[in-house]
Amino acid sequence: MPAPARRPTPARARWPRRRRQSAAPDNPHDVPTAPGKHRFEQTIAVRRKSCYPQEMSPLRMLLERRRSVVIMGVLNRTPDSFSDGGRFADEDTALAQIDAMLSEGADMIDIGAESTRPGAQPVPDDEQIARIGGSVRDAVRRGAVVSIDTTSPVVAARALDDGAAVVNTISLDSAAELGALCARRGASLVLMHSRGPMSAMAGFSAYPDDAYGDAVADVAREWSSAAERALEAGLPRSELVLDPGLGFAKNARQSLELCARLDELCALGFPVLVGPSRKSFLARAAAAEAAERGDGAGAALAPPSERLGGTVAAALACVARGAAAVRVHDVRPIRQALDVMRAIDRVNDRANDRANDRAGPRERRGAGAPLTQGVRGDG
Repeated sequence: MPAPARRPTPARARWPRRRRQSAAPDNPHDVPTAPGKHRFEQTIAVRRKSCYPQEMSPLRMLLERRRSVVIMGVLNRTPDSFSDGGRFADEDTALAQIDAMLSEGADMIDIGAESTRPGAQPVPDDEQIARIGGSVRDAVRRGAVVSIDTTSPVVAARALDDGAAVVNTISLDSAAELGALCARRGASLVLMHSRGPMSAMAGFSAYPDDAYGDAVADVAREWSSAAERALEAGLPRSELVLDPGLGFAKNARQSLELCARLDELCALGFPVLVGPSRKSFLARAAAAEAAERGDGAGAALAPPSERLGGTVAAALACVARGAAAVRVHDVRPIRQALDVMRAIDRVNDRANDRANDRAGPRERRGAGAPLTQGVRGDG
């Protein structure tokens, strides 16, 4: 009996072999051949270019393929940060901190050289670059996705030259310029909500109660306006991340409201990153609760080094409401908390699945819901 004819491979399953007009015949995917580069590496580059019509950025890959929430570890190369100023000012301690955060489960390293504490004055570009030193290159060499925390396009461009993949800015005013830079360089932009420069901030969690009509709605509107400027400058929508700016131009009540209603910001359609780590609104919230229950000792404001419990609570609350990433100083406890939260959710999901498998159609529709609900004449 003759062998059956072999069915042709469907077109969509074939390896795409589109040729650019300018490509050389021996390099159909237009992948540059580096001198001395191993053939295997060239093949991988070809496959990556062929599989993805538009190359996915490192941050987008983390967000799209993550099995858990993305953790951004903070590295402050500043002498005056509110939480750890001066601890990582030299190259050796900075490198040790990078290694520590990566070993503890950080997916990204956020490097900054300009303090964002209330009243902080702008730091010149050349001084920021000098403070950062080789930290961006060191983190990239260790395989980290690196973001540069700056409002300066000059500093951002230098960090991108060193291998950073993300620009993280606390200023809506620089949205257009940084959006254009990220668009040219294939980088992502984390755009944080704030109002005015840090030098104009009166104090930690010090902001008028009546400064917002509705804190969440106002933040969404102001952020969206800046985001539109970044998109009009050429930044792809897929490379823009929303940060509500907890503690920035917001008092404790306003920051808590943003945490409680974070799902409304997630509904804007952008990945949301939150940065509650060691913020003063956590201490104020805990102190208010302690005073409410008559705990005089607990009513004192905890210093930044004693706000880990509040950081964990805020991070979990935001993740439960849709946050895709958290920016933290203490990576290991946050990773552990997120892992336990995920394990509990899995057990709950399996229990619900088993309950649905045991339930009949009537129970799955809800207690007391008639099978004919919605049909005319069912009374």
